[in-house]
Amino acid sequence: MSSSPITACTTHAEAAAASPALLAIDTSTERLAVAVQAAGREAGVSEPGGALASARLLPVVQMLLAKLGTRLSALDAIAFGQGPGAFTGLRTACAVVQGLALGAGKPVLPVDSLALVAEDARAQLGDAAGTVSVAMDARMDEIYAATYRWTGSRWQVLAAPALWAADALAARWQAEPPACVAGSALAAFGERLPTGAARRVMHEHDRAAALRRLAEQAWHAGLAIDPALALPLYVRDKVALTTAERAAKVLP
Repeated sequence: MSSSPITACTTHAEAAAASPALLAIDTSTERLAVAVQAAGREAGVSEPGGALASARLLPVVQMLLAKLGTRLSALDAIAFGQGPGAFTGLRTACAVVQGLALGAGKPVLPVDSLALVAEDARAQLGDAAGTVSVAMDARMDEIYAATYRWTGSRWQVLAAPALWAADALAARWQAEPPACVAGSALAAFGERLPTGAARRVMHEHDRAAALRRLAEQAWHAGLAIDPALALPLYVRDKVALTTAERAAKVLP
């Protein structure tokens, strides 16, 4: 397998003193995102995930720790994409992070996986992104959606992550047009999801970097928890339709 793209920065003494040492993992989408920061340096990998995530996750973690010359025992906390997102992916990230954190005696930082998309949009548009509505394809003609406002240091949740039928979200946005929209649902639903004059961020630029920044924001906000308390965020109770429901095209 070809090597994954790695991003890194040079060491800065002031950054090292102010920044926590963190490992962050997200497998809530079809992308595997892993990021590490320590001693003022950072590195990250974003690559195809899905069915490959469970096999690739630990090797990528080990590679990034070695890249920065650090170990799990030297970290301050371990973060994971809590969800919402793919059922198996959420369980994978949570279980792996719990195991690593318990073994190393470190706290865990749950990170909102939809906020990752907003943070990546901010990186592309600058702080002028302001309020960002995130819409991620949830399959089964549904969308994971949430709205966030950038306060200058962290994201404020205006509308918590929820599962929407595509037509219902479209009606909501027609009544209350969003200012900026980001996420995979833009491409997946096309004209069925009208966004009016909103700025549109169709594709993520660097999910691992966004994950790392959100993990650090969570650390500074004091959101670290005991690993035993870490849980995925599910907003869908059903992950598949019955044969009868598929035939009748009934949404869960």
